[in-house]
Amino acid sequence: MEPTTKKPSHPQNDLEEGKRVLEIEARAIDYVRSRLGETFAKAVEILDGCRGKVVVTGMGKSGHVGRKIASTMTSTGVPAVFLHPAESSHGDLGIVAQDDVVIAISYGGETPELQDVLKYTTRKGIPVVAMTGKPQSTLGRAGTVTLDVGVDKEACPMGLAPTASSTATLALGDALAMTLVKRRGFKEEDFAEYHPGGSLGRRLLTHVSDVMHTGEALPVVGLATSMKDVLTVMTKKEVRGVAGVTDEKGALIGVITDGDIRRCLEKSHNPLQDTAQNIMSKTPKTVDANELAEKALFMMEQFSIQSLFVVNRESAQPTHPVGLLHFHDLLKAKLR
Repeated sequence: MEPTTKKPSHPQNDLEEGKRVLEIEARAIDYVRSRLGETFAKAVEILDGCRGKVVVTGMGKSGHVGRKIASTMTSTGVPAVFLHPAESSHGDLGIVAQDDVVIAISYGGETPELQDVLKYTTRKGIPVVAMTGKPQSTLGRAGTVTLDVGVDKEACPMGLAPTASSTATLALGDALAMTLVKRRGFKEEDFAEYHPGGSLGRRLLTHVSDVMHTGEALPVVGLATSMKDVLTVMTKKEVRGVAGVTDEKGALIGVITDGDIRRCLEKSHNPLQDTAQNIMSKTPKTVDANELAEKALFMMEQFSIQSLFVVNRESAQPTHPVGLLHFHDLLKAKLR
């Protein structure tokens, strides 16, 4: 067989071809959307009522789409697995339990490898959500509910490779998953529980109390503390360059930063004799220990500050400093 001769590159033609493909696939999704009806609502009802897990199955490109649908559902609070239909005939059908729901995907609806799965679900009375482009096919007729993913045209220039049809199926799978998210009241915090290793998980699971400095590391001085002693505290503590100022009852009423020190040096004739009360900035910004660290980061960026004293507003002493948080602590926690 003669090797195919490579045609010269034409960037403009390539660009137009890319746009053509995207246009066809976008139309395919819109076409499926326009036909969405009561069967979709019924499919959601069946999936939401599933007491076991969702088993997604499909062959070839439908299988790849099915794996993604199962993954999306699992990550959003719906336990789901992918079952390879060819392996199902050799023992893997045991993964399908009585309380499960099966999502079976085949554009043509006649995939031979799906036959054993469909026979099994029929015998066991297990609900099947069929996703096919041919509602009158074997799969379409076997489904407890059938979702039509038919498209009028594939993006493949030869009309052979599943392109627009697989995109439409994937989008409809997302529609099912996201409708379940809303129906079940799935929240960001729930999502973070399933993604503790990701950036979103860190943002939604890391609290101020997890990363703040406490105890001996807390740079705190009294109102009458001299400038010299303030400098000592600000340089010897674990978090340098800042000190909190507390009154006789231990309430935080001020903060001293490097900027306050510089301003004092510029204005005072005898700066070392000044006290914390004269140097400090009043009404310091604070954050609650139980807040998400993400909020502390937002406050630092909003007010252009490098550190925040931490209080526990639910305690008997809600204005007493219990910790200190520095911008670098949040960077170490990989919140950015």
